[in-house]
Amino acid sequence: MPTVKGDGMRGLAVFISDIRNCKSKEAEIKRINKELANIRSKFKGDKTLDGYQKKKYVCKLLFIFLLGHDIDFGHMEAVNLLSSNRYTEKQIGYLFISVLIGANNDLMKLVIQAIRNDLAGRNPIHITLALQCVANIGSREMAEGLSVDIPKLLVSGDTIDSVKQSAALTLLRLLRSSPDSIPMGEWMSRIIHLLNDQHMGVVTAAASLIENLVKKNPEEYKGCVSLAVSRLSRIVTSSYTDLQDYTYYFVPAPWLSVKLLRLLQNYPPPEDPAVKTRLSECLETILNKAQEPPKSKKVQHSNAKNAVLFEAINLIIHMDSDPNLLVRACNQLGQFLQHRETNLRYLALESMCLLATSEFSHEAVKKHQETVITALKTERDVSVRQRAVDLLYAMCDRTNAEEIVGEMLEYLESADYSIREEMVLKVAILAEKYAVDYTWYVDVILNLIRIAGDYVSEEVWYRVIQIVINRDDVQGYAAKTVFEALQAPACHENMVKVGGYILGEFGNLIAGDPRSGSAVQFQLLHSKYHLCSPATRGLLLSAYIKFINLFPEIKHIIQDVLRSDNNMRNADVELQQRSIEYLQLSSITTADVLATVLEEMPPFPERESSILAKLKKKKPSSVPEGSEQKETTASKIPAVQMSNNVDIAPPTSINLMSQGESSTDDFVDQGSPQGGSASVDLLGLGSPTQPTAPSVGSGGLLDMFDTLTSHSSAPATNGIDLGGLSGGAEEAFRKFICKNNGVLFENDLLQIGVKSEYREDLGRLWVFYGNKTTFQLNAFLVDVSTPGNLSESLSIQQKPVGGEVEAGAQVKQQFNMACVQEFAEAPVMTIQFLYSGAQQKISLKLPVVLNKYITPAEMDANTFFTRWKALNSPSQECQQIIKATSPIDHEQVKAKASGYCVL
Repeated sequence: MPTVKGDGMRGLAVFISDIRNCKSKEAEIKRINKELANIRSKFKGDKTLDGYQKKKYVCKLLFIFLLGHDIDFGHMEAVNLLSSNRYTEKQIGYLFISVLIGANNDLMKLVIQAIRNDLAGRNPIHITLALQCVANIGSREMAEGLSVDIPKLLVSGDTIDSVKQSAALTLLRLLRSSPDSIPMGEWMSRIIHLLNDQHMGVVTAAASLIENLVKKNPEEYKGCVSLAVSRLSRIVTSSYTDLQDYTYYFVPAPWLSVKLLRLLQNYPPPEDPAVKTRLSECLETILNKAQEPPKSKKVQHSNAKNAVLFEAINLIIHMDSDPNLLVRACNQLGQFLQHRETNLRYLALESMCLLATSEFSHEAVKKHQETVITALKTERDVSVRQRAVDLLYAMCDRTNAEEIVGEMLEYLESADYSIREEMVLKVAILAEKYAVDYTWYVDVILNLIRIAGDYVSEEVWYRVIQIVINRDDVQGYAAKTVFEALQAPACHENMVKVGGYILGEFGNLIAGDPRSGSAVQFQLLHSKYHLCSPATRGLLLSAYIKFINLFPEIKHIIQDVLRSDNNMRNADVELQQRSIEYLQLSSITTADVLATVLEEMPPFPERESSILAKLKKKKPSSVPEGSEQKETTASKIPAVQMSNNVDIAPPTSINLMSQGESSTDDFVDQGSPQGGSASVDLLGLGSPTQPTAPSVGSGGLLDMFDTLTSHSSAPATNGIDLGGLSGGAEEAFRKFICKNNGVLFENDLLQIGVKSEYREDLGRLWVFYGNKTTFQLNAFLVDVSTPGNLSESLSIQQKPVGGEVEAGAQVKQQFNMACVQEFAEAPVMTIQFLYSGAQQKISLKLPVVLNKYITPAEMDANTFFTRWKALNSPSQECQQIIKATSPIDHEQVKAKASGYCVL
């Protein structure tokens, strides 16, 4: 407890001594209760208590509270201490308030008034005490009540340095706890000039405050870039003797250097050539100093020096514009890969993952491939091995894919259980992305299932099935390979699933060899049947019925299996139903009908792989941003999901595998194949022939365009068309004329989905903004404009949307619209945000069209013709015949007419 000479609190010391001398908990409680009674009587009965006595009793209450006892009085006496001019009394008052008075206490208004009085005074010690109390509590009420006083202290020329420092940190605390309660005044533009302050403490505190403000509104503070570069240059070029008060183990101002480097990462590379050159020189100096012999052997020196170095490397990676700096940073990190300090190895691997995504430094990173593989095999720390896996994944390309995948497969057998699932996903992604020979891809996936079958998710084996079906050149090899894999005594259930599907479709391609004839294939699959789960058994039954079409000679054997009590009377309803239906299908239909129903599945439409999305969902940080764009054939990230009520024509094929886990609505693209005939998806990988109605009630965006529109994907460009809209905006807008839900826009950063409903003249429209990156989108702003006189015809109420969209997150914005009179134009929606410091702008037409407000009138035939005959005026009838430019699809015409509420 603070004391001042001649002002010691003997009574407090005696009380603390008594508490320490208590022999039991009961004795302590008894002594505390006695003291509480004494303090209560003093506060109530003695009106002549001076400041010293109030301070002493408040200290005792504070001590009792810290022992774990409740205090329900004395708060007003503590507030009264704030008006004292003695430092110790004011200090105890603020300490009591910071600890015992909550943000919603009734005394908070009195506290704020006392704080305001101290802030308006000229005693810097009292001002500092008040600022510390505000920072400790940081309530919204304080932010609103002191939103003028604290900024005024910060930018005033009369404020001393220590008070400025406290004011900056207090304001930062309030901005973090109640950002909306601090009004943006003229002080905001003056605050960046604190980076030029002579006092390093003020600059350090201001750097933290400015970084927080920049994250919310970078454009407002872009003038801080040149000031930050100037201050950073002065620090890195100075000797440790020049900044003795702020030198930490021979490193000049390391904390300020790190803050300035982080601040600069919120902006793109400076446009001013002089500033850009000066920044490059600073970064080169930091890299050069990393090569110098250490000035001290103490760990504090290396920690401070490396903290600045790694932050400088992060800035180099963020700028991604200077090949020389990127390569030098990579070489510097390469030296750390074999450092004896585990933390340095970890950080080096983590930073090199980001460097591997840059076109300038990718080749330099690949030079360390052997070192990374050695680290993967020999590191003791599992977190370092995890980062080694991430780096191998990031540095992989077509030139080294087979080697890296082979090494990862080899390590997978002994890998920690905590990273096996992630490794399986990464191996599957790399094998698909860089496969030149798809027989290699099949081998890799089957090896994955053999080595780590428990960690192979459904997305992985679904994907290999799709690729095998789509590639005629690999089907025979896949059938032969999976047949050999199934012959192992111990076979994982996922291998049985893959084997059942592939042999059911392409078993005839290897039936010419007596060693893999039809009966042998069937017996091999059936030997696994009783060891599998009901879902896998259902898939095998579907494979058996396919065998009847492929191998008529074993039809009676399969029928006996289907007819067995184990299947016909199975407790699982799905297996029982399949057995009965398949038996009837094979018994009563002709060979031609059976061949038509059970024909080979047509190719799946080319679609985006869902494995990368699963990896990013499991661990976003493990997929470096941009790594999926290194190859033009790379798998894209699937769309986020949104519930959709679009009415779709029923599919022409039947999905007999609708059981539990075999459903893959979120995996298989529901688009129509090119030239495929109607067929039965007996094995449950989803029908590739026609779209099916999406389920209602899921929570995200579904990228679905029905048969009314083309099956092209959403626009993926940030370009601008002739109308000032983003590229593809007009085409996307037209798709919504006849539907209410879907994806309006999509590029590598953002997906925008729309869901709407209308009733008479009122409409509600929800826009879903999905961040597809691993970085936060800042300064997110949506503005809707009404061209021409549209505002007189259409009333739009726009609800606000947050200023940030977190990585991988989705936010929703609602628009309420009322149709006043007919209109032809559409509102224009402009979305602006910052991604990695770069300004992004997207302009789209908001899909609001007049036909949405048309309400259909239901009537019988008599009512219709009565109304029709009443339209006898020439101006009420018009007929026009238009020659069709393409064949007329009656279902499409009917659907479009329904969309316009004509039918």
